[in-house]
Amino acid sequence: MRALVIAGAASGVGKTTIASGVMGALRRRGLAVAPFKAGPDYIDPTYHAAACGAPSRNLDTWLLPAENLVALFLRAASRADVAVVEGVMGLFDGRSGEDEAGSTAHLAKLLGLPVAVALDVSGMARSAAAQALGYQRLDPALKVAGFILNGVAGPAHLEMCAGPIQTATGLPVLGHLPRREDLRLPERHLGLVPTVEGPAGADFFDRLAEQVRQTVDLDGLLALAGEPRPAVAPNAGLFPAGPQPQRAAIAVAQDRAFSFYYQDSLDLLEAWGAELLPFSPLEDSRLPDGCSGVYIGGGFPELYAAELAANRGMLASLREAAARGTPIYGECGGLMYLGEGITDFEGRRHHLAGLVPAWSSMAERRLHLGYRTVRARDGHHLLEPGQETRGHEFHWSVLEREPAPDGAAYDVLEEGATTPRQAQVGPSAGSSFDRLRTNGLPSARGQPPQSARGQPRASPERSRREPRALAMRQAQGQREARVEGFVRGSVVASYVHLHLGRDPALARRFIQACEGWRTRY
Repeated sequence: MRALVIAGAASGVGKTTIASGVMGALRRRGLAVAPFKAGPDYIDPTYHAAACGAPSRNLDTWLLPAENLVALFLRAASRADVAVVEGVMGLFDGRSGEDEAGSTAHLAKLLGLPVAVALDVSGMARSAAAQALGYQRLDPALKVAGFILNGVAGPAHLEMCAGPIQTATGLPVLGHLPRREDLRLPERHLGLVPTVEGPAGADFFDRLAEQVRQTVDLDGLLALAGEPRPAVAPNAGLFPAGPQPQRAAIAVAQDRAFSFYYQDSLDLLEAWGAELLPFSPLEDSRLPDGCSGVYIGGGFPELYAAELAANRGMLASLREAAARGTPIYGECGGLMYLGEGITDFEGRRHHLAGLVPAWSSMAERRLHLGYRTVRARDGHHLLEPGQETRGHEFHWSVLEREPAPDGAAYDVLEEGATTPRQAQVGPSAGSSFDRLRTNGLPSARGQPPQSARGQPRASPERSRREPRALAMRQAQGQREARVEGFVRGSVVASYVHLHLGRDPALARRFIQACEGWRTRY
């Protein structure tokens, strides 16, 4: 099994386009490709999956302990001929400007993988060599193996960039993508549009794979791809040693409105004894028969609020399940759906499940994006009382009233400050979560983007240092401590996304809650 990382010189240089094209081209060669994405983004992996026909998995060095991350990577990569990891932001960009923690470089060294760096050479010629040389030399412990150029205007431009890069670095230029509007990925308020909504069909991925076949040296990439040499041993106990008996049936919302799930979280639930029953809050009239728990992940319920509100049968089925005590867990978009309702972009109000006292609004949007350290207040389906874990937020909606301490799901122990930075979005550039970030900071609360160019972004990448106490942040004049999420009977809903790969006990506890309910009824 071979593997490599496709990183970028910055956000918006075309990492997702290039990575998806390479994955698709390798698949068309008959190779089994295991795709991965650095960081917590849900949307970019949908392009990987569409390109190579396999689910993409997130490798986040802040959300996941190193030994768990290595275990998840090796488990999926070992089933394929080649693994391709798309980076996040610029190669060396992490949570802090002081060190590498949380960066693509950090991940590549943890896994022991070579890196091909994507450079957007629009408006450059020999100057591209200075940029390439810096990426090669900044960290001698990182194996930068070559470069892929994006935004190439033509053969003369390619020669003016590639020759100086190869002379300066001694490394190959492994190929390029030309400027093509028909290879530009579709975007909106949270970045790219998920492929589940059909913005990029099979013809798009065929065009992209064919372009990569013509102008990228796939043989050279495969020759550079190496056997992973992880810096730590994998956690052998993350998954059970053998098959487990089915203990619970969990209904999982999966449709155009709800598609934000970590594949490894779903795999862990199945491995530890859950049967997953997909259902559509948009199309189905009730929850799946026999379900003993409900999991509603994130997505874009704000775009489908009228349709969700009109499906009264599903809303009634959810209310009936909650009244019976069925464990129900919602994240982000799931919180919005389980709440009282959504005020959409035009100010229209749509009444929804009403299972938690939360009315979310898109009418006055603010970006909430970044890593969070949280502590469960009274415990719930996934966490014991007082247990701490890590997650992240990624949404534009706001609650019309904040959660009260009594009945809140979490105390937020750590979140970052705000320093917006303008994104640069160019033709053929594709990215999602990392194009909405602040400069090296773990969260942002800013204004929504006005256009494809100049939209704010925020960085949730992690620091090597331990999270600072809220008391210290308050002493420095930062935002006061807050509570987050809701616990109402058997319903838990929060804006914070959790990755169950952080601790297998998270999946086991949720299954146990669902199993306990099933045995009572």
